[in-house]
Amino acid sequence: MMIGKQMSGKRYPSESDEQIGFLQWFEGRFGGVWIFHIPNGGHRAMSVAKKMKAEGVKPGVPDLYIPAWKLWIEMKRETGGRISKDQAAWHEYLEGIGDTVIVAKGARDASLQVLEFLQERRQ
Repeated sequence: MMIGKQMSGKRYPSESDEQIGFLQWFEGRFGGVWIFHIPNGGHRAMSVAKKMKAEGVKPGVPDLYIPAWKLWIEMKRETGGRISKDQAAWHEYLEGIGDTVIVAKGARDASLQVLEFLQERRQ
């Protein structure tokens, strides 16, 4: 199993690896604050994908949600990740109802943006 992807001779962690790293940091730092993953992405058997769609899975919903802070986090690889049209539409909708959405390029960027978000909330 290859973890990460080789680009220009440098190995970059996968989006999944970045998200796992971020969650480890978050849960260590904010243990009492609930955060969860929205399992929308990934490759699945057609039968599973059809069932999930019937159950309400929607393309483009951000990867992580922190209900107490009304904060959504879209994780991307440190390099190469792009926002889809569905994701952009969800971000616009969520911000329109008063939630905050951050798009993070890797675990480090996600942690920095969360700390910035909290700093701004305190002001």
